[in-house]
Amino acid sequence: MKQITQAKRYAKALLDLVGIENTPQALAEISAVNDLMAKSKEFKSLLSNPHFTLEEREKIIKQIADRLKISNNMIKFILNLTELKLILYLSAIIRIATSLYLDRKKRAKAVVITPIEMSKDHENELKSSLKKLTDRDVDVEYVIDPSLLGGVLVKIGSTMYDTSVIGQLRLLKNELIKG
Repeated sequence: MKQITQAKRYAKALLDLVGIENTPQALAEISAVNDLMAKSKEFKSLLSNPHFTLEEREKIIKQIADRLKISNNMIKFILNLTELKLILYLSAIIRIATSLYLDRKKRAKAVVITPIEMSKDHENELKSSLKKLTDRDVDVEYVIDPSLLGGVLVKIGSTMYDTSVIGQLRLLKNELIKG
């Protein structure tokens, strides 16, 4: 619970620091650092291990920032998180900041899982339906999962819409069990 509270606090601070217009760029920059932490245990250890001094961390982060093209504001933000021992919350901060950003921009993000690639007409129709459903502009990410058999799964925030064949069979089974 503490992690979520701290992540919300620093996600809001991030948005306040960079402003709504620069949020996508800032999220991309700190996501690059988060991805590097996921790929390199050494880098993650450098940022989270208290045995490294702030100067050592700062030197390495600045070298990496040059390669990843990370702004000075994001370098300071990352260094601040490491100093406060909150760098391990970075993925939660990114997730919450993205959600806050989309909320402020009156946008939503949907993940659509389909068994096959959708045609442009179906994509536009689905996007239009999702816009009516959420009352917001919707950014859609498509994922193809051949195990789905038929239908689609749509996830918007924490809400899941399941029109897949497997989902419908599951509902039918539950109804039959209930009697």
